[in-house]
Amino acid sequence: MRHRQTLLVVGAVGALVLGGLATATLPASAATSGCAVTYTVQSEWSGGFRADLDVTNLGDPMSDWTLTFDFPNAGQQVTQGWSAAWTQSGASVSAASMSWNGSLDTDASTSIGFVGTWRDANPEPASFALNGTPCTGSTTPTGGPTTTPSEDPTTSPPDGPAPQLSVSGNQILTEDGEPYRLLGVDRSSAEFACVQGKGLFDSGPVDQASVDAMKAWNIHAVRLPLNEECWLGLNGSPSGTAYQEGIKDYVDLLVANGLNVILDLHWTWGAYTTGPDWHCTDVHATCQKPMPDAQYAPQFWAGVADTFKGNDAVVFDLFNEPYPDMASNWDKTLGWQCLRDGGTCAGIGYEVAGMQDLVDAVRDTGATNILMVSGLEWTNDMREWLAYMPNDPLNNIAASWHSYSFNRCVTESCWDSEIAPLMQEVPVVLGEFGQDDCGFDYMQGLVDWADANGMGYLAWTWNPWGCTGGAVLIKDWSGTPEPGVGEGYRTHLLTQSPYL
Repeated sequence: MRHRQTLLVVGAVGALVLGGLATATLPASAATSGCAVTYTVQSEWSGGFRADLDVTNLGDPMSDWTLTFDFPNAGQQVTQGWSAAWTQSGASVSAASMSWNGSLDTDASTSIGFVGTWRDANPEPASFALNGTPCTGSTTPTGGPTTTPSEDPTTSPPDGPAPQLSVSGNQILTEDGEPYRLLGVDRSSAEFACVQGKGLFDSGPVDQASVDAMKAWNIHAVRLPLNEECWLGLNGSPSGTAYQEGIKDYVDLLVANGLNVILDLHWTWGAYTTGPDWHCTDVHATCQKPMPDAQYAPQFWAGVADTFKGNDAVVFDLFNEPYPDMASNWDKTLGWQCLRDGGTCAGIGYEVAGMQDLVDAVRDTGATNILMVSGLEWTNDMREWLAYMPNDPLNNIAASWHSYSFNRCVTESCWDSEIAPLMQEVPVVLGEFGQDDCGFDYMQGLVDWADANGMGYLAWTWNPWGCTGGAVLIKDWSGTPEPGVGEGYRTHLLTQSPYL
C-alpha cells in the first residue's frame, strides 16, 4: 500500500460468532450427556512433557464446555496450553473452551494440548469430566430441555500446522491435493521498525496469545512485509542474524498454529530521485521504491529462500507494489519490460532487479515455495501480467493483486474484464486490499466477488494504529475490531473456509 507504515502481530485463538440459531425444546427424557477423552503424551524429556487431548462430546450439542481432571502426581504442572483457557489449583486442572471451539455437536471432537513439567514420575490422569459429566465413552439421560442449532454457519479456525502448498494450473493446492485459498491479514512493522529505531516488530507482541487473537477471526494466512537491508545486516537495529532469527521464530509460530505465511519484500535499497516529492529519495530501505534493486534484492531472496526452503507452508511475494510505469512517465510497455527483465529502467537511477532475476535467485537455492509476482501501478494493473510472466522451472507461480478503493480498477466490471481472465490461467491472490474511510462497503463487494471466483485475500492491516484514514482492522492486539472495517471483515471471515 502507498503512503503507510507496516507492523506485525501475532494473534489469540478466538471467538466465532454463531448467527441465526433456531432452537427447539425437547422432552426431558431426550436430553443426554456423555463424552470421551484421549490423552496422549506426544513427547517427554527430563522434567518436562507435551500432552495432547482429543475431546469428543457424545451427548446433546453444547455451546461451551470445561474439561477437568486431576494429575496423579503432585509434581505435575501445566506451564503453557493452547486451544483452551488452562488453569490449575493443586492437582486439579481445568481447560475451558475458547469462543471458536465451544460449540460441540453430538459426536463432534476438538483437540487441545499443553506443555507441562513433572517431578519423580509423569503418570497419565485416571479420569476426565466434561461440564461435570464423567467421560466414560458412553451417554446417560440428563433430563431437562435442550437446544440444537439449525445449521452451522461458521467455520473452524486453523487446527494443526499450516498446509504445505503448491500451484497446479490455476489453483493453489494443499499437500493432499485440496484447492486452498490464502485468507487472512497483513501484519505490518518488520519492514519499517528496524530502520526507525523501534526494534523488529515495533510495539506489537509476537507470542501465542497474539496468534490466538488472529485465530479468533478465523484467519488462516498472514502476509509479513520485510526490509531488505535489515535482513542483510546493512542497516537498522536489529539487523542481520538477529533480524533473521526474529522473523524465522515468528514464521515458525504462525505455521505451527495453522497459519500460512507470505513473506513480502517491501522496503529496499536504491534512491528514486526523479519521482514526485512524496516518493522515496533515500538510498536506504526506509520507504517504498518503484522496483527492487539489482545490488541487494537477489541476495535478499537467496537468503530468505535458503532459510525457508523445505517449508512450503511459506509463500514468497517477490516485491510489494511495483510502479516502474510511473517512473517511465506511464509508458506501460517500458513498465512491463522493467518489471520482468530489470536492468536500466527509464526514470529509475539504480540498476533494477526484474522479477526473472528474483525467481532465479530463489530457485537457485533449491527452494520450491510458491512465488507471488506483482503487476504494475502498485500491482493494481494486471492486464499484461501473462504476457510478461517470468519463467519458473517449477511452474509454481501465483499472481499478486492489490485493490484499494482509491485505485483505478475498483468496479466489478473491471474485475470481470481484467482479473477474472487472469484467474483462468494462474492463481491470483489479493495480497492487500482496503478502503480509505474505515468503512467496509467497498471491501464487502470485493470479498463477495473474490469468494464467488474462488480467490484468496488478505486485508491491510492487523495493526492498532487507529482507523482515521482507513485500512486499519483492530483497536488493540487482542483483536478488538475497529467499527466498520474491522467488524465487517471479522464477521465475513467467520463465514469462510480456505478450502474450496
